[in-house]
Amino acid sequence: MQKYIHEHAKYPKFTWNKEEILNILTAVAGLQGKILGKMQQFGFGIQQEAMLNAMTEEIVKSSEIEGEILNSEQVRSSLARHLNIDLQQSSTPSHHIDGIVEAMMDATNNYKAPLTKMRLFGWHAALFPTGWSGMHKIDVGKFRNDEMQVVSNKSWREIVHYQAPGPEEVEKQMEAFLDWFNKDDNENPLLKSAIAHLWFVIIHPFDDGNGRLTRTITEMAFARSENTSLRFYSMSAQIQKEKKEYYRILELTTTGGLDITAWLKWFFECLIHAIENSEKIVAKVLKKANFWQKNSASIPNETQRHIINLLLDGFNGNLTSGKVGKICKVSQDTATRLLKNLVEKGFLEVQGSGRSTHYVLKSL
Repeated sequence: MQKYIHEHAKYPKFTWNKEEILNILTAVAGLQGKILGKMQQFGFGIQQEAMLNAMTEEIVKSSEIEGEILNSEQVRSSLARHLNIDLQQSSTPSHHIDGIVEAMMDATNNYKAPLTKMRLFGWHAALFPTGWSGMHKIDVGKFRNDEMQVVSNKSWREIVHYQAPGPEEVEKQMEAFLDWFNKDDNENPLLKSAIAHLWFVIIHPFDDGNGRLTRTITEMAFARSENTSLRFYSMSAQIQKEKKEYYRILELTTTGGLDITAWLKWFFECLIHAIENSEKIVAKVLKKANFWQKNSASIPNETQRHIINLLLDGFNGNLTSGKVGKICKVSQDTATRLLKNLVEKGFLEVQGSGRSTHYVLKSL
């Protein structure tokens, strides 16, 4: 019969190979210091822009892992408001997206404050403002009262990948988790972030949203490990890239013994990749700053500036006049005229023809 990690007598006394983990912990801490040191060389505006990009990616990709596709423009607009960044023209975020952003901002801005049951309930309510998850009514802002299984269907057969602790155990296990998370001990804060991620997944305390809350807690733990609310990389974006392996290592760990060495190694390797990929975020921000430093006077029209920023920020898909019209809230004729003017000025070039006509940044 399958025995899950929480069914072992000494749970939650996790163990790991300290020698194996020490080397990779040192490598991660070095990369964290490197990216923070690099960003300190730049002005406040560039730091804020880089943070806006990283946190937009974090929130969008965290939901994407669970199959929910958020409007990235709305996420970006909501974050910009919280970070006091003027986006000129921006999308109006939904109440749902505002709530998700507020939860993440609370986790990272107030990382020194204790993580409490009521704080978690508030984050959970922000994920499900209607009290529904898809077509299912769920208990919002409270721990689950039902059994929780992670299942999949293959060849008309239901496969149980994991059985979480029973609902009667959740309150007690969460008390132990929160006491440990908030304890000001000498445990390495990076190590604590990896254990917190796993432990919360093991408990699975809510009806839904456990994955997103796990990654919110992880971001809070990262902020504690760096002693700053500034975020310049996205762990969720990297997990999304490695999602198959992420679920494999979680299943392997939650259905095994109390030695979590394999999980810790995977988590820190994924984090290394995430920090290394942050170089792309920084490069994008610098490219944008350099572009406007050279060309600001040549593009005085606010809508045209927004069009250019959409492309500089890495617009997802082909930018057409129809999309510009909807995003910038202008007629398609006006959008076409503004786009053609940017082509004439040498900033954009046309690709495709007919219905597939779209615009890209010209190599400058």
